[in-house]
Amino acid sequence: MSTPADAQVGDELPPLQVRVTRNDLIRYAGAALDFNPIHWNERRAREVGLPDVIAHGMLTMALGGRLVTDWTGDPGAVVEYGVRFTRPVVVPDDDEGALVELTGKIGERRDDGTLRVDITAKFDGRTVLGKATALVRF
Repeated sequence: MSTPADAQVGDELPPLQVRVTRNDLIRYAGAALDFNPIHWNERRAREVGLPDVIAHGMLTMALGGRLVTDWTGDPGAVVEYGVRFTRPVVVPDDDEGALVELTGKIGERRDDGTLRVDITAKFDGRTVLGKATALVRF
């Protein structure tokens, strides 16, 4: 893969695969101060209609950001980032957790020195982030 400075429309970023476990959810909850029980309590998750405990949406979003910053090598190169949450990442109570698979592609190269990176995040073969894009200054 090329660097941001010489990337062209259609170029793909190196893919990223991340396993999210219940332990990761506990650590994220502490860091984000988001202790909503749907992220750690199976009974409460099911009471609100979820199949099981789910990952924090912002954690899933952060994984998409990591895909881009791993490629740029500079988190400060990301000048804009946004997503829509389309499906939850269900995290089983086991040692393997949930596999989130992330890919990215250069969608636009702009005259102002920025690139639009289109990000795809999948769990269990289904997209979990919609309209996920990052604007990167090179």
